[in-house]
Amino acid sequence: MKNENPLEKLIERKVCDHAKALGCYVRKFTSPSHASVPDRMLLTPNGVLFFIEFKRLGKEPTAAQAIEIQKIRSKNVRVFVVDEVQNGKNVVDGMVAILKEPLF
Repeated sequence: MKNENPLEKLIERKVCDHAKALGCYVRKFTSPSHASVPDRMLLTPNGVLFFIEFKRLGKEPTAAQAIEIQKIRSKNVRVFVVDEVQNGKNVVDGMVAILKEPLF
């Protein structure tokens, strides 16, 4: 029987593997002086930066995470909350497609 609600780390691994296969630079994002930052920072091959907060299916960011996500979004940086593998792959595909040519 297929797991209907995979663990967050499984979703994260599969989406990050997909991003790496497309040439993205993927890093675990931590900030020692700030809690509740998104899980991953991704840079596309063409210079588009975005963040992903991973959750189990149907789960929402904590209140502190929601505040941090809003702070980042207020600087016009994209932050996505992903709770399904296919949704995460679609996010990555869309971000990779934003620019056809590198910025530099």
